[in-house]
Amino acid sequence: MLSRTAENLFWLGRYIERAESTARLIEMGRRMVMLPSAVDNEEWRSVILASGATLPEDDPLETPSEMDVVRLLILSENNPSSIRVCLTNARANGRAIRTALTQDMWEAINDGWRHLEQMDARTACRDLPHVLDWVKRRTSTLRGAAETGMLRNDGFDFFRLGGYVERADMMLRLLDVKYYVLLPETEVVGGGRDHHQWTSVLHANSAARAYHHLYRGDYSPWKISDFLILNRDFPRSLAFSYGRIGEHLDNLARRYGDRHPCHMTANHSISRLADLGMGEIFQQGLHEFIQDGLYGNTRLSREIGEAFYF
Repeated sequence: MLSRTAENLFWLGRYIERAESTARLIEMGRRMVMLPSAVDNEEWRSVILASGATLPEDDPLETPSEMDVVRLLILSENNPSSIRVCLTNARANGRAIRTALTQDMWEAINDGWRHLEQMDARTACRDLPHVLDWVKRRTSTLRGAAETGMLRNDGFDFFRLGGYVERADMMLRLLDVKYYVLLPETEVVGGGRDHHQWTSVLHANSAARAYHHLYRGDYSPWKISDFLILNRDFPRSLAFSYGRIGEHLDNLARRYGDRHPCHMTANHSISRLADLGMGEIFQQGLHEFIQDGLYGNTRLSREIGEAFYF
């Protein structure tokens, strides 16, 4: 496969996953803001910080509002990780490799791609739940079309590899929101606000029912973190994503007859997650673990590009 085709498939997978994960990040912030104990909308600031975006420089100390988040993370043309930019870039990637996609995949990318261009911030705020659901449906439709229609060749491996690299990155960012909304000194960890914030993380990942199936009514922070980081059966967990990254990289190694530093980096992360317990992670510090994970994920993405010349 041409490296340009591989690059477009890889980034198509990343942009689609990023658009959905950003929608989930906003959904989680919205749940937290609705809590009676939310203070000064700092939850929205935490969402912006965790996304990697920055507030406008004209007044960085001003408390961000839902409108600011909608403008920056959904509609902005200047934020490279906004949902609008992600969907536009995904379509550009898909258009560049039209013959590598199935008809259903192309229709999923192309259908309604200008939807956000025709929307202003006030309308998006008013219809925010609908907008977020629309983003999640569009991205799920594309992935479903790929799962049911693409040949299981190197093209499929590059597409899904990009998706899982992005999913691992965004899972860490979703968890890091909890760090950025550190409880006030007067709030006890395990209190009502803490409980609802952690359950908001589960709901944002469509994980509430699966978690309840395993842990019933125990919503302790370490068990929720264990589920979202180390559980290898939940398809949005960090361990699950890295397991699939390893599989797709192994497929490419067999197809091309060569292994690269990205294979070693991925295998190291898989082994580390298999050996870790939540006690060690909390002892190290969840935020520190997340920052190390984000750094490792960026390194892995760079090494994949270097290995396959894009």
